[in-house]
Amino acid sequence: MAGCGGCGGSKDTRPVLKILSSFPRTGSAQGQTDTIVNGIKMAIEDFGGEVAGHRIDYVDADDATASSGKWEAAAEAKNARDAVADDDVMVFIGPYNSGAAKVSMPILNEGGVLQISPAATWPGLTKKQPGDTTGEPEVYRPAKRVTFCRVCPTDDVQGPLSADFVKETLTAKKVYILHDNELYGDGIAGLFEARCRAIGLEILGGGRRPIVHTQTSFREITEQVRALNPDMVYFGGTTQTAAGKLVKDLRASRVTCPVMVPDGCYEQAFLDSASAQDLANVYATIGGTDPSMLKGKGKEFVEKYKAKYTKEPEAYAVYGYEAAAVFLAAAKKVGRKDREAILKACLETKDFEGGVVGKWSFDADGDTTLQQLTISKVEGGKFVPQKTVDKK
Repeated sequence: MAGCGGCGGSKDTRPVLKILSSFPRTGSAQGQTDTIVNGIKMAIEDFGGEVAGHRIDYVDADDATASSGKWEAAAEAKNARDAVADDDVMVFIGPYNSGAAKVSMPILNEGGVLQISPAATWPGLTKKQPGDTTGEPEVYRPAKRVTFCRVCPTDDVQGPLSADFVKETLTAKKVYILHDNELYGDGIAGLFEARCRAIGLEILGGGRRPIVHTQTSFREITEQVRALNPDMVYFGGTTQTAAGKLVKDLRASRVTCPVMVPDGCYEQAFLDSASAQDLANVYATIGGTDPSMLKGKGKEFVEKYKAKYTKEPEAYAVYGYEAAAVFLAAAKKVGRKDREAILKACLETKDFEGGVVGKWSFDADGDTTLQQLTISKVEGGKFVPQKTVDKK
């Protein structure tokens, strides 16, 4: 667990407010989470390292393990318990993964700690989904109130708008849908599938099909995909659940049609996970706007980021900044170390323009009112935006 004393030295005697974040800091997601952490640090710097006479200290916690290379429930739970136990922690920023959010949300809710995710996009974390039998989202709220919010658009924006693009722009008629059998991957694949059916696309294979992402080869299922000759293939999953390997095996099975992956793959690690030849005709989606397309404060943030870190920010860097900025604005408004007051002030955020993604508000469930999706194509080792659309 790395600490950053934000912005004060060891002799600094000012009272402290802490931000604790929890992301997979080990494994292939590190490149993405590095930039989220950098975004958080940049927001702290832009606030001068303090609010209302309190020094902002930042704790960068890891919810992954070296053995798995991805988030683990025990690590996420420990980070949440640590946040609750430390009276200086006013906010828990994270997690990156929706599955991890299921673990930390009840702990933080019961402990009365504000939680802001820059990346966990499963809609059921905040809203009841059609056909749900798990008790979402109330199961994550043992204190019978909202303490979790997020600054990124959710999968009920991403999944359906992706399906619309597949029909309208790619002119596909027959689609094959795969997923990693995890909360996020299966969830977004299900939303994509439902929209495909609603707009008249044929779902091959009888419905979305899971893969075992720890397998060394997916050739058995990719050969089945080839035999059905789809117009496109959709994978609900992440870089960490073998998206790159799946694409390579699809191409090895001579499946040459477009492949689409969601925001869990919108990172450099995915681009590095397969050859340029394999990634030809691959599309990826991201909730909101690709950093390269931001204007105003967003464009200034990207330029400042590149100057500071000598590289392009990954897609979720802006949401790391946004999460920290909206918390810091709420803490500044409250003007004192008070978890409950800061929690209330943050959740009541309306028409926020203190970040880098434009004006937005939190709704009653803690979701952002931003409802955009960017669809990019992999070209020349980069994500090249093709279209940005708003939820109708």
